[in-house]
Amino acid sequence: MTSTNFAENIYDALLAAHGPQQCFLVHNSALQLLVATILSAQCTDKTVNMVTADLFKKYPDAASFASAIPSELERDIHKCGYYRAKAAHIIGACAKICSDFNGEVPDNMEGLTSLPGVGRKTANVVLGDFFQIPGLPVDTHVIRLSNRIGLCRTTDPVKIEQSLCKRISPEKWAQYSHLLIIHGRRRCMARRPDCANCEISSLCKKRGV
Repeated sequence: MTSTNFAENIYDALLAAHGPQQCFLVHNSALQLLVATILSAQCTDKTVNMVTADLFKKYPDAASFASAIPSELERDIHKCGYYRAKAAHIIGACAKICSDFNGEVPDNMEGLTSLPGVGRKTANVVLGDFFQIPGLPVDTHVIRLSNRIGLCRTTDPVKIEQSLCKRISPEKWAQYSHLLIIHGRRRCMARRPDCANCEISSLCKKRGV
């Protein structure tokens, strides 16, 4: 079995086990997904979705976020944790969206990562899940499972992204990330992986590690 086939086989097994997955963050626009993804750092998607339900009504566009009073926005997103840094990133990113991109979220990696607080993971989420442009977000679940399953031998998110993207066809990149995340939440948890009931145990190179 080649490494390419191994990566594809893991994808097929995860897809069979969990079915097609969608972005876990509720959004109706590229801006909403961008803001939600910034808020999701060190925070559950459930909490983010609870906060953004009212947040997006109060701040309907980039201009409203850009002109937000920092202390007020901090209160609005307090439940998401790290609210001071996240508020600063959201205001800064939206200010640049207004000044450099005519109020529209850019649809390319270079433009997205030029925004304050936006790294490759956040950019890939927006590209893959909103713009339908191939992108493979690497979060803590993807890092853990990639190493535990035997897909990669590094914790560097950029190297993991590059490695997986070389072995998986582009149209599967975003879905691959979703599948690893859902498997990490349901079955391959950080502290107590449920190897006995794991749907991909026959493929896993590091079962029980």
